Amino acid sequence: MTENDTTHFGFKTVRKEEKAGRVREVFDSVATRYDLMNDLMSFGIHRLWKRYAVELAGVRRGQRVLDLAAGTGDLSARFAGLVGPDGEVVFSDINASMLEQGRKRMADEGLVGNVRYVQADAQYLPFPDNRFDCVTIAFGLRNVTDKQLALNSMFRVLKPGGRLLVLEFSHVEQQPLKAAYDLYSFKLLPKIGKVVTNDEDSYRYLAESIRMHPDQETLKKMMEEAGFERVEFFNLTGGVVAIHRGFKL
Repeated sequence: MTENDTTHFGFKTVRKEEKAGRVREVFDSVATRYDLMNDLMSFGIHRLWKRYAVELAGVRRGQRVLDLAAGTGDLSARFAGLVGPDGEVVFSDINASMLEQGRKRMADEGLVGNVRYVQADAQYLPFPDNRFDCVTIAFGLRNVTDKQLALNSMFRVLKPGGRLLVLEFSHVEQQPLKAAYDLYSFKLLPKIGKVVTNDEDSYRYLAESIRMHPDQETLKKMMEEAGFERVEFFNLTGGVVAIHRGFKL
C-alpha cells in the first residue's frame, strides 16, 4: 500500500476507498441528534457562523445555489428564502441518513417549492458545467477523501461570476485559546457525544479530522489551484472556524 493509495480518517491512515464508508458510518450514527450536538458542542455559536457565511455568499433573488454537505439544512433554508420562487436551491449530501433528516426538517418548515434534493459526492458532482451562481459547503470539506478533486468539481459547476463559500473548522494559532480548544476537543467533546448520541468514537473522529484538515493558507492555495480568484478567508472565533470565499471569473 503506497502513500498515493491512502488518506487520513482522523489520525488513522486508511485506504482511499475506505474513507467514504467510514465517514458514512459516523453520520449514520449521529444523524438524528445532529442539530442537538451542533448546539451543544459549539454553545450555539454555529448559528452565527452560518449566518455570516450566508451574508458573504451574497445570494440574490432568482439565483441557483448548490449547498453541499447540507446536513439538516441550516444554509439551504436561508438560501431558499433569499432566492425566492424564481430561484432554486439544490440540497445535497453524500449521506442518505443526513439527506433524509434535512428533507424532513425542510418540509416541516414549509420549504418545498424551490428546493430539490440530490445525494451526491462532492468529488464527482452530477451537474452540468456553469450551472450555479453559488456553491457552499459547510463543515463537510474535511470529510472528503480528495479535497482538491472536490474543489475542482465545484469550480466546474459554477457559472462565470459565481462564488464558492467553504465554512469549516480550521486552525487556532494563538495560545492560550489553542490549549483550551485542544483540551475541549479531545477530552470533553467525545464525552458529550457519548452522553447525547451514545457514540464517543464519532466525536473523537471529529476532533481528529479538524486537526488533519488543511490550515487557512493551504486551503486558500488549493482553491486558487482549482481556478478560483480573489480568494480570501475570514477567521471566526479566533480561527476555530474559517470561511473561505473564491470567485470563478
